[in-house]
Amino acid sequence: MSDKVQYTNSKVQSEDYTSGWKVALILTGLGVSLPMLYLGSEMALTMGLQNAIIAFCVSTVILTVLCLVTTLIGTRSRLSTYMILRFPFGRQGAKLINFLMGISLLGWFAVALELLSDSISKTVLVTLGIDLPLSLIIIVGSIFITLTTIYGIRTLEKLANIAVPIFMVFLVYVVYIAMGDDQLISTTSTSLPTMTLDQGISALVGSSILVPVLMADFSRYIYNDKQSMLSVLGITIGTPVVWIIAAILADKTGEVDIILIMNKFELVLPAFILIFVSTWVTNASNLYSISLTLSTLTDEGGSYTKLSIIAGILGTALALTGFSDYFIDFLNVLAVFSPAIAAIYIIDFFLIKKQNYELKNIEEWGIKALVSWVVGSLFATLAYYEVFNITGAYYVDAFIVGGILYWVLNRGFANHA
Repeated sequence: MSDKVQYTNSKVQSEDYTSGWKVALILTGLGVSLPMLYLGSEMALTMGLQNAIIAFCVSTVILTVLCLVTTLIGTRSRLSTYMILRFPFGRQGAKLINFLMGISLLGWFAVALELLSDSISKTVLVTLGIDLPLSLIIIVGSIFITLTTIYGIRTLEKLANIAVPIFMVFLVYVVYIAMGDDQLISTTSTSLPTMTLDQGISALVGSSILVPVLMADFSRYIYNDKQSMLSVLGITIGTPVVWIIAAILADKTGEVDIILIMNKFELVLPAFILIFVSTWVTNASNLYSISLTLSTLTDEGGSYTKLSIIAGILGTALALTGFSDYFIDFLNVLAVFSPAIAAIYIIDFFLIKKQNYELKNIEEWGIKALVSWVVGSLFATLAYYEVFNITGAYYVDAFIVGGILYWVLNRGFANHA
C-alpha cells in the first residue's frame, strides 16, 4: 500500500491494490506472537491437549466463516472498517464503536508488552544471571516500540515478512525435537485453574474476534474476490498452527511460558530473538492501528505522532498493572461485545444496502444498529453468566440476536414507510 495514503475516509485506489497472499502473510504474523503462544500453551495445560485441539478447530471454523464474509465487504466496498461502520451505526455511532475497538487494541498492546518484557527478563536471567526489574523493561520496551511505530512502521512490516516464516519453521523444529525426547512427560494438570471446552472455545474466539470485524482494513486493498478468499488462509491455517505448536510444547514440558519451554531444549537465545522480533512487529502494528482508530474520533483527526505517544503511555500503564493476569477475562469480554458488530455490518452491506454504499447517505446516529448491538451484547452477557442462552455459546448468541434484530428493525421501518 502507499506510504502516504491511508484512505481513512475514502475508497482505496487501484494503484494501491495488492495480492491476497500478502495479506494472508500479514494475518499469519498477527498470530505468531507471544499472546497467541501463551494462549495455546494455557489451553493445553488447563483443559488437556485433546480438548485444546478440538477448541482450536471449532474456533478456527467460526472465525474463518466470519472472515470469508467480511473480507468480501472490504474488497467490494474498498472502504476502511471505520467508514463501513458509519453506514449502519451513523457518523457519531461509528465513533463510539471505534472507541471501544481502540480500547480493545490497547488491551492487546498491554498484554503483548507485558509478556514480551517478561520474556526479556527471563532470558537475561537464564543466560546472564541478571535479574532486571520487570517494570523497567516494560517502560524501556514501550518507548522503543512507540518510536519504531512512529518512524519505522513500513520497515517493520518488511521485517515481519522475513521473520514470521523463519519463526514458524523454528517452532516446527522444536516440536520435532520435543516429540522425540522420551525424557519429557506429557502433563495436563498444573497450578492453573481448569477450563471447560466451552470456556476454551470462547476465549479463543475472543482472542481473534477483532480480525473479522477489522478484516475490511486489510481486504480493501486486495485485487478481487478470489484473492480476498485466499487472504483468509492467514486465519484458517496460520493462527491454529501457532496454537497447536504451543499446546504440544506445553503438554510435553508442563510449562506455559515459551522461554521456560525453550530453556528445556537449550534454545533460549534463538527462540528469544525470533519471539522478540515477531512480537515487536505485532505490537508496533497494534499501536499503529490504535493511533489510526483514535484519529477517527474527531472530525479534525489528530496528530499521528501525538496519538501514538498517548496510546503508548496508556498501554504502558496497563502493562505495569499486570494486565496479562486478566488475559482470559479480557478475551471473554471481546467475545461478548464484538460479534454483534460484525453481524450488523454484514446484514447492512448484503441485505439492507444491497452492496451499494454511497458516502453521502450516512446518518448522524444509526439508532437501529446501536439498539441491535446493545441487545445482542446483553443476550451474550446473560448467556455468559448462565442466566439465559439460545445456542449455548454466548458469542454466537450475540451474533445471531444482533444481526436478526437489526434486519427486523430495518424491514419493519421499510414496511411501515
